[in-house]
Amino acid sequence: MYLSVFLPLFVAVLCSQWVTSGSQDLRNPPDVGITGRSSTTTLLTTMPKNSNDECDLVMNRSAAARCAFVKNTPDCDMEDGFINYLDVAFCLLPPNLTPLTITLCIIWLFVLFFILGLSASKFFCPNLSAISSSLHLTHNVAGVTFLALGNGAPDIFSAMAAFSRPHTAGMAVGALFGAGIFVTTVVAGSVAMVKPFAMASRPFLRDVIFYMVAVFWTFLMLYRGTTTLAETMGYLGLYIVYVAIVIISAFIYNRQKNSLNASVQNVSHEPAEFHSSDSSDDEVPCLTGGTIHQEYESEYRPLLPYSESTSQILLSSLNPVESRKWRRKPWSWRVLKILKTPLEVLLLLCVPVVDPDKEDKNWRRPLNCLHLISAPVVSVLVFQSGEYGDYMIQGQFPLWLLMLLLGLFVAAIVFCTTTNDCPPKYHSLFALLGFVVSAVVISAAASEVVSLLHMLGVVLSLSNTVLGLTLLAWGNSIGDCFSDITIARQGYPRMAISACFGGIIFNMLFGVGLGCVVQMVKTQSDVQFESEGLLTWVLAGSLGLSLVLSFIVVPLQQFHLGRTYGIFLLIFYAVFLVIALLTEFGTIHT
Repeated sequence: MYLSVFLPLFVAVLCSQWVTSGSQDLRNPPDVGITGRSSTTTLLTTMPKNSNDECDLVMNRSAAARCAFVKNTPDCDMEDGFINYLDVAFCLLPPNLTPLTITLCIIWLFVLFFILGLSASKFFCPNLSAISSSLHLTHNVAGVTFLALGNGAPDIFSAMAAFSRPHTAGMAVGALFGAGIFVTTVVAGSVAMVKPFAMASRPFLRDVIFYMVAVFWTFLMLYRGTTTLAETMGYLGLYIVYVAIVIISAFIYNRQKNSLNASVQNVSHEPAEFHSSDSSDDEVPCLTGGTIHQEYESEYRPLLPYSESTSQILLSSLNPVESRKWRRKPWSWRVLKILKTPLEVLLLLCVPVVDPDKEDKNWRRPLNCLHLISAPVVSVLVFQSGEYGDYMIQGQFPLWLLMLLLGLFVAAIVFCTTTNDCPPKYHSLFALLGFVVSAVVISAAASEVVSLLHMLGVVLSLSNTVLGLTLLAWGNSIGDCFSDITIARQGYPRMAISACFGGIIFNMLFGVGLGCVVQMVKTQSDVQFESEGLLTWVLAGSLGLSLVLSFIVVPLQQFHLGRTYGIFLLIFYAVFLVIALLTEFGTIHT
């Protein structure tokens, strides 16, 4: 709902900016060595840049010369995606149809966001849940490790993809900081408006303090302009400390709860104040709710035994639409489901899903055997944006063909040694396979998103930072926004607010930390941050200010979040967005 308010405003600004840059092309002569940007991004680089060889200068050329400029400028080569979107923008169609090309690219951007969301929610997160169940992890440990990775997969992979190139590193900083502001203001404010509640005090203070430390540490790295491997490992180690504190606090809470239950034998329910102290640690959305689903399915289980044929099992497994659910949902949900169904069917063909909450663990013999064939091939073709798609073993045998033959061999063995009704003992290994394949798909989609947003930044003369804090942050966070609001409406606002603050700590530390580590391994040198614009400091300062205000205001309100505080958070985000855009377009400057 709130994205529908901000998105039209941002698109209108983009259109006006594109028209302005187009009119400047008529006034400026070709080959003028200036950019149309009023503020620059925060770049991660390990090599000096040649200012005469920047792809950003393409908009200062005449419309007829842009295609040749893109093809002859090494800086315009996009090696981290399947498609060179700069070639698409300037060479696919005539220059007078560039607006049509941009429109098609924006539609493709929404499709990529759909792929990211589906891969994470329907495949990546359930398989992580199955892995944590197989490892017998407690909900506290699983919630701050596997669940955090599952919920933050789009943000993490997008940040790592953005850090892989110097030109898009600012997009990672903008996306992580922008998503942090969006989640802690818009999402938290929406939850408070939908369902006012009393917040769990200790988990809230713990999460806000750790997030402030992570933001301040990131600010120091940007301010100093460099980071070493030792500092980056310490940066990642901060999350290990956070996990340890979560486990210790949960252990203390459980001991206190058990001692209270032992001393008060006649009390049938827990005291409310005790339940609100650390209860949010035990509320893990992806790992709970399976019991409800199982009870729902058992209600519709046939009374007489019924056995489906292999072909029927395959067809029903590839149908992502449940007839009972379809009848109960509104028309808007049905339209969205129709749009997502082709993508979901393609993912169902490639990615196995193990559901520990079902009696059969989601064992589908024909489909799972098909996964043994398709999953390895898809992983090879998609990994590193198709880098190994044409790889030849000793220059003679294609790698993808080897994976196909091995998959056929293993699938034949599994099909002949199993039955349709009973999952094999090694069925949990399919969760590991699904985890790997979904991670590869998410990484590839994230690389495409980053490359596409970089092209939009070049065409619209926008910095990667502002694209990261708006489109990329919104795209990665809007799913969490709707899910948290839905959870709050169902009567679990503490669970929703816990997901708001717990997940973004993981995203910040691992998004920046792993991105820097990968870049250091590639270049064998320290990472250098070049901060040349005011927008980065506006972004970091706004996020820090929102956290400090929450740290002060929420305790003063006795940890009760009401509609007034929710409205305040929404206004804060609107003001921040206006200031960020004014800074980007040069109205606010140093």
